[in-house]
Amino acid sequence: MIDYENYLPILLFLGLGFVLSLVMMGISTWRGKRNAYAQKSAPYECGFEIFDHPSQNARGRFNVQFYLVAILFIIFDLEIAFLFPWAVCLKKLGMFGFWSMMLFLSVLTLGFLYEYRKGALEWE
Repeated sequence: MIDYENYLPILLFLGLGFVLSLVMMGISTWRGKRNAYAQKSAPYECGFEIFDHPSQNARGRFNVQFYLVAILFIIFDLEIAFLFPWAVCLKKLGMFGFWSMMLFLSVLTLGFLYEYRKGALEWE
């Protein structure tokens, strides 16, 4: 038989969270400023100027800076994705696991240095 008495604090916590989120959304809707202007209503284009003419489309040229930032993101994303499981089972892996991760991190460091030398960290 399930003892529902143990679930009461969880249900109270979930209910309180739900009610507080509704109250906060209501207050922000009620008290928030509604002065819309053209720039605020425009779609976000990742730092590009908004396309003014219908003949312009997404097939235009992109600045290489965006690709370098994407590579930089992948470098740090991969590093974090592999460091957590590696740190959890480091004792089981031993020295082979340690040095293989050092090799992996050195390759990522070389990628980071390449990005730095290409100027990806300096946005104009």
